[in-house]
Amino acid sequence: MRKLVPLALVPLVAACATAVPQPAKGPVVIGHPIPGPPVSVEPEVSFRTARVMSAPGLEGVIGSDANGLVRQFGTPRLDVWEADARKLQFAGTACVLDVFLYPPAPGRTETATWVEARRQTDGKDVDRAACVAALKR
Repeated sequence: MRKLVPLALVPLVAACATAVPQPAKGPVVIGHPIPGPPVSVEPEVSFRTARVMSAPGLEGVIGSDANGLVRQFGTPRLDVWEADARKLQFAGTACVLDVFLYPPAPGRTETATWVEARRQTDGKDVDRAACVAALKR
């Protein structure tokens, strides 16, 4: 019987517990709204210059535009745009080459600023210049 008394008190103790507050639905207004026209805030848009890679063996790639890259490597396997940035992916039996193109200034044509290279088989990083040499036409 003594062992049952603490178990009988559990529902009573649970009833005394504080309820978890639920988040309010809809806007919460504290005080009075300020009269006047609604305020519109425009996001600040500024141009950031891309970091340009510099490495031996990439001289013909870095600084090239998309047309120049197609002349060197053929039709890209992927051509992906995100805002004003572009990624071209070229693939061969030896490796996959991702070339990232950004405009050097607002309104200018995108040029290659960064290169990543990996093996076709397992995706491990490989020497970028060696991959460029292997994929050139």
